[in-house]
Amino acid sequence: MVFYRAPTTQNFKYLLIYSRVMEKGVALLSGGIDSPVAINLMKERLDIIAVHFHQLPLTDEKEVEKVKELVKVLQVKKVYLIPFVEVLKILTEKCHHKNYYILSKIVMFQTAAIVAKKEDAKYLITGENLAQVSSQTLQNLTTITKNVGMEIFRPVLTFDKQEIINMAKKAGTYDISKGPEICSLLGPKDPATRANPEEIRRDLEQLDLPKLLEESLNKAEILSF
Repeated sequence: MVFYRAPTTQNFKYLLIYSRVMEKGVALLSGGIDSPVAINLMKERLDIIAVHFHQLPLTDEKEVEKVKELVKVLQVKKVYLIPFVEVLKILTEKCHHKNYYILSKIVMFQTAAIVAKKEDAKYLITGENLAQVSSQTLQNLTTITKNVGMEIFRPVLTFDKQEIINMAKKAGTYDISKGPEICSLLGPKDPATRANPEEIRRDLEQLDLPKLLEESLNKAEILSF
């Protein structure tokens, strides 16, 4: 830190001028309303890299185009577009289907953690909001966190939906984000709201995660703006 003395018409004032390099965070960006708001809340504090896990060819290109538009509005400089259908299909084949949403979030976080290591980022960011959907009950969020080896920021965790919508409108992301989401394509009709952590552990052990996640990352499209 360096102090400079700046003259005024009255007297001299001390101005504290400092410089710092922002630490990096990797944000999970869906096409929904919550995650863009989470990024917008954090972008003045962290240099954010976004990751989006798309479901092409089960969906069409509109999913990815929507995310590209959000990234530009949020002024995120880099995004990983990661194909994830094969990973999600294996979850439905080898694991308890009721745990799909918790497991899919865990493996997304674990993939984002690999990206974070590549990018020298220290934090993960998500738009999870307490009890909005099945994977976001307090117990399930705790289970997810315990299966991820990085600090996770959840800046919209306790806001209600209307508050998040208002913030999305202010950020300029609402009109892009609104509309149906497609995260439930392979999900169960009756998802677990209070998942058994031991069962989750056994489900994850059925998977060759390092191989699966690296294969998806090797196919990722990386865009810089």
